[in-house]
Amino acid sequence: MRILIHENYEILSKWVAYYVASKINRANSTPEKPYVLGLPTGSSPLGTYKELVKLYKDGKVSFENVVTFNMDEYVGISEDHPESYHYFMWSNFFSHINIPKENVHILNGNAPDLEEECIKYEEEIKKFGGINLFLGGIGPDGHIAFNEPGSSLSSRTRIKTLTYDTILANSRFFDNDINKVPKTALTVGVGTVMDADEVLIIINGYKKARALQKVVEEGVNHMWTVSMLQLHQHAIIACDEEATMELKVGTVKYFKDIEREALEHLPEL
Repeated sequence: MRILIHENYEILSKWVAYYVASKINRANSTPEKPYVLGLPTGSSPLGTYKELVKLYKDGKVSFENVVTFNMDEYVGISEDHPESYHYFMWSNFFSHINIPKENVHILNGNAPDLEEECIKYEEEIKKFGGINLFLGGIGPDGHIAFNEPGSSLSSRTRIKTLTYDTILANSRFFDNDINKVPKTALTVGVGTVMDADEVLIIINGYKKARALQKVVEEGVNHMWTVSMLQLHQHAIIACDEEATMELKVGTVKYFKDIEREALEHLPEL
């Protein structure tokens, strides 16, 4: 597992955007064989999406032959609700790039049969040959997507009851009223993410420092579901200095040393 420690969130976001764009460009994708991205919502990827939009507008990357699968969606709120993940993705990313609408896949939290919706989502991913790169963020409790502490590390896309910590963290998007936050969501599983060819996780800010320490310096643990990355052959954590506050000094120095070249240069487009 690679750990890239960037000076701040802005530099981190730019590096991640260039990395994603470089992978799309090198894939030479076609309509018949598109490049498949897994995407997150939340505050962590916002900077990356902004940078990717800029790269698109500068003519440095095209999303014409890119297919996306989002990690999750709330159950029971409409797609045009300001806090739905459909709304988030279209307002912050998809409407600003040239991705065909039919190439975008987001779980339907209002499907008549939610279990069937989850099964179909897994099947759709397989239809495209799997996900090439899964981009993600984590919660303060180390969860990935809505795979809360205690989730199975081999889990697939499913309905998930959200923990109080997650509901509390997300209440900032719902007028700071926990009663307005949906209590369940549809989410890809840890196993779904692990099936991707590559996984790149963004971890920024002091609030995520304890989670980063657990994931990097301790073992695989279902109470910190993103720790499963330790078993992935091509996993990267891109973090900022603030997020490393709970790591040992030696750990920080080690990863800064071995990743010095990658940190000094943006990935080539």
